[in-house]
Amino acid sequence: MSDDEEYSSEEEEVVEEQHEQKPAAKSEGDDPEFIKRQDQKRSDLDEQLKEYINEWRKQRSKEEDELKRLKEKQAKRKVSRAEEEQRMAQRKKEEEERRVREIEEKKQREIDEKRRRLEEAEKKRQAMLQAMKDKDKKGPNFTITKKDSSFGMSNAQMERNKTKEQLEEEKKISLSFRIKPLEMDGLSADALRTKATELWETIVKLETEKYDLEERQKRQDYDLKELKERQKQQLRHKALKKGLDPEALTGKYPPKIQVASKYERRVDTRSYDDKKKLFEGGFDTLNKESLEKQWSERKEQYVGRQWRQLGSWAGTFR
Repeated sequence: MSDDEEYSSEEEEVVEEQHEQKPAAKSEGDDPEFIKRQDQKRSDLDEQLKEYINEWRKQRSKEEDELKRLKEKQAKRKVSRAEEEQRMAQRKKEEEERRVREIEEKKQREIDEKRRRLEEAEKKRQAMLQAMKDKDKKGPNFTITKKDSSFGMSNAQMERNKTKEQLEEEKKISLSFRIKPLEMDGLSADALRTKATELWETIVKLETEKYDLEERQKRQDYDLKELKERQKQQLRHKALKKGLDPEALTGKYPPKIQVASKYERRVDTRSYDDKKKLFEGGFDTLNKESLEKQWSERKEQYVGRQWRQLGSWAGTFR
């Protein structure tokens, strides 16, 4: 059998198979059982899809309810938080007002205390000035006051330790009761003239007190300067007695210990005059005097020695 014959026979078999399969497919499409099965599958799928949709709607409704509940809870928390913040702000405001009120009350108490203390000091100063004016005999230009028990510091030291703000505040308080306010409303010409005369007399009185205090300060400065000079003179004499430099004790720090040699820890007890003469050439004089003394001693020793009679050949010398 040739190749062409084989191919033709195979084609005939394929065509026959196709003719046999076509009526089978047609008969399957017309089969009622097959259609029923397809409809059952479709209905099963529709029911399954409906179940899925219903389940999804239930889940979605639950999520929406949960979201709604969370939103309501969030809104309630926001309202409660706002109320809490408002209460905290109100409480903080009240505490701040109370703290400011306490600070103001404390400042007012301090101002009143300072005012009372300064009024007492002013009264004492006025009484002292009046006593100084009434005093006939002339006393010292200054007085030495004892230190108070305020941390071992005197009044002057406490004044120096005050800040600029404290000094300004005390100045204002002092001026507030020293300088009385002028009440000139409703005064007549004679009353105004009387008030001007009183002010002029006050100005003259204050200028007089100022001049007296300035002169007193000058005398005090002169007395202090004189006392310092006397103290320096005493310290110079004391240093000379100890063999030190005259200005050794007048400085800010004590003098250094004078040693006889830098190689020995022996204190130099020579006086200042002795050391001064030593550097002025006194060593040559001392050396000459010591040599003269040694020569005289040796000569006396030689002259006073024992000697014996020698022969005629020795001569007459001793």
